[in-house]
Amino acid sequence: MSGHSKWATIKHKKGALDAKRGKIFTRLIKEITMAAKSGGDPDKNPRLRTAVQAAKAENMPADNIKRAIQRGTGELPGVSYEEFQLEGYGPGGVAVLVELSTDNRNRTISEIRHAFTKHGGNLGEAGSVAWMFHKKGSIVVPKAAAKEDDLMNVVLESGGEDLRDDGENWEVITDPHGYEGVLEAVKKGNFAVTTSEVAMLPQNYIKLEGQQATQMIRLVEALEEHDDVQHVYSNFDVDLKQLEEVAS
Repeated sequence: MSGHSKWATIKHKKGALDAKRGKIFTRLIKEITMAAKSGGDPDKNPRLRTAVQAAKAENMPADNIKRAIQRGTGELPGVSYEEFQLEGYGPGGVAVLVELSTDNRNRTISEIRHAFTKHGGNLGEAGSVAWMFHKKGSIVVPKAAAKEDDLMNVVLESGGEDLRDDGENWEVITDPHGYEGVLEAVKKGNFAVTTSEVAMLPQNYIKLEGQQATQMIRLVEALEEHDDVQHVYSNFDVDLKQLEEVAS
């Protein structure tokens, strides 16, 4: 089971997303604002449509979504954000890709570098690890809620690319452009969805144990807590038991 999928599932189980709703809203508002720069109509702007759907899934008030779109289109005044990504290495040499949105690039880079150093990692040069990741749709379905053959039929019929066995869950992999259609088909099939997103998924994983695993989990937590971090992706893998213990 991949570190990416495990991490998302653990956070969902522990209610960490609800506990950090203020942080989630901040991240989603930034994403909506940035996406709306390319057009304020979700029906004509796939990135904005995905961002709005994510915000609705977190029960963000409609007025908040509307204002974020208006700030992006220039109808309302707002902060000008710059989007960029940083690449680095965590404990054990695992790859880490961080997507950011900030109004102060130099400050943000300094703070992210400090987080890496504090938790046994280091920033790398541009292009050092990005090649290890591909943008894909990821839909996580608990095994208890789906038989493999039934879910596989829905995935194939809707244009999904793969169905992976992730221990306690199935992970449906899709092309980014086909993600919405596959997600809709999975939901129409009455399969429970734990998490779903378009993400940068690694081509392979590095297994971490003991202190390195603990350090890596702490690094991810520190990065995700930063106000300017939109997403954190990595190719680490750890035992589910240790992940639960450290995340508790």
